[in-house]
Amino acid sequence: MIRSLQVIGAFILIISLWLLAPGGGVPILAYHQVGSLPEIYSIDADEFDQQMQYLAEHGYTAISLSELFAAKQGGGMLPSRPVVITFDDGYEDNYLTALPIMEKYGMKGTVFVIAGQVGQTEYMTWEQLKAMQQRGTEIGSHTYSHVALDEISPPEQLAELVRSKQVIEASLGQSVNFLAYPYGQYDSATIAGVQQAGYTGACTGRPGLGTTSGDVYQLNRVNIPRPKYGLWEFRLRLLRAQVYGKLASLW
Repeated sequence: MIRSLQVIGAFILIISLWLLAPGGGVPILAYHQVGSLPEIYSIDADEFDQQMQYLAEHGYTAISLSELFAAKQGGGMLPSRPVVITFDDGYEDNYLTALPIMEKYGMKGTVFVIAGQVGQTEYMTWEQLKAMQQRGTEIGSHTYSHVALDEISPPEQLAELVRSKQVIEASLGQSVNFLAYPYGQYDSATIAGVQQAGYTGACTGRPGLGTTSGDVYQLNRVNIPRPKYGLWEFRLRLLRAQVYGKLASLW
């Protein structure tokens, strides 16, 4: 009986260490707003500050999606604990609030912009986006009008994808290589359209780690909504993504 319990205990320990060991991809964090609005996808500035401090103190280095993909192609080595920090929609608080906090801890981010909303109330202007770009932020596309892509026809999907890319590139003077699917919704026609439009990769809303070894048009992310349990919830979300990444590597 004692021998059996020892074997079971050893097995549980080995499995736990395997699940917690690094590997399987890079955490791609998904934020929206950083402010005081009592909404699920808006987190307070002090909570965002705590999360960035946690990343910095635990050895994480923020990289861009371009750097992640360049490493795959031999264009450089990734740091020991890379993390990609993304924001969907292009809210003005990404520039006014989130950027100074990230810079405080040596972090940088990627902002997926709704091209048709730039300059509208609560959204960044092109001048603010240029300023973010000059301070190390990568700019990607979140389509032109933030439509659920799998709910429109393939030609309409392609038009959304192409128009957004062209508008952002013309306004900022740099290529747009990455997309985040609005509402996390997409289908096979969407992926074909993303490729045809000339994007290098795309982020989903699926939980887990992002990896360039699989389908680069279905990158997993770690969703970071307004926390109910403080920093512990943030830490648990990172851990869950790590576990998902390990389990996914088995299939």
